[in-house]
Amino acid sequence: MNNKSKIGVFDSGLGGISVLYEIHKVMPNESIVYFGDSGNAPYGVKTKDEVVELSRRICDHLIEAEDVKAIVIACNTATSAAVDILRSQYSIPIIGMEPAIKPAIVGTEGVIVVLATEMTLKEEKFNKLLYSFEEAHRIIKLPAPNLVDIVENHMDDVEYVKQSISSYLDQIEAHVEGIVLGCTHFIFLKDFIDEYYDHKVEIFDGNFGTASQLKNVLHTLALLNDETFEGAISLLNSKDNHFVEKSKDMYQYLRKRAQDGSK
Repeated sequence: MNNKSKIGVFDSGLGGISVLYEIHKVMPNESIVYFGDSGNAPYGVKTKDEVVELSRRICDHLIEAEDVKAIVIACNTATSAAVDILRSQYSIPIIGMEPAIKPAIVGTEGVIVVLATEMTLKEEKFNKLLYSFEEAHRIIKLPAPNLVDIVENHMDDVEYVKQSISSYLDQIEAHVEGIVLGCTHFIFLKDFIDEYYDHKVEIFDGNFGTASQLKNVLHTLALLNDETFEGAISLLNSKDNHFVEKSKDMYQYLRKRAQDGSK
């Protein structure tokens, strides 16, 4: 392992492709290998021990087979359940996700909804973060586990996607000013959520912060790749090759979305 080694990124499925995309934007010369565990998705309804074990297996693979220099847990659920344990067991940097609560508090004055999996919202790590803010009273926690399955398997059914999002957001009676996407899968639902609120809410995610933290850590450890050419991206998935192809499509969707100047 050296500064030319790849960065490993993993998620419970396809959602972490959004983090992969942000990392590649921030550090285009780095080579990255992405492991999507769609064969075991969703993580949000599993026990903490199950999520820890699945995460450990993926880290073992990324370190032993891919010789990665750092690992990004591109999954809020796995971060909540496993990041401290993984950091204690591996010598390379392990970077986790953190819901973008602080930017949401700074950027809004009213009610903020944190949309995430059940495990993320109930874990001690998230609640310590939440209650570290004086304005935590403005925040509503909204578990939405079924939305992960929608991103994994049902994005082609637009009406079903819209109905599912509405079934969760209709539960909020307060006037909402901000939405925190506390699951990387939900980035792919951002346009639908924006449409639900008639483009009148601010939507926040932690992807850029995660990519920036990774860059800072690699810089501190002298592990940034000093090559000038664009790094390679490798996509792996525990389910089947169809999900590898879906991963490619979702990456291209994000690129096109950025080129089109979408919010």
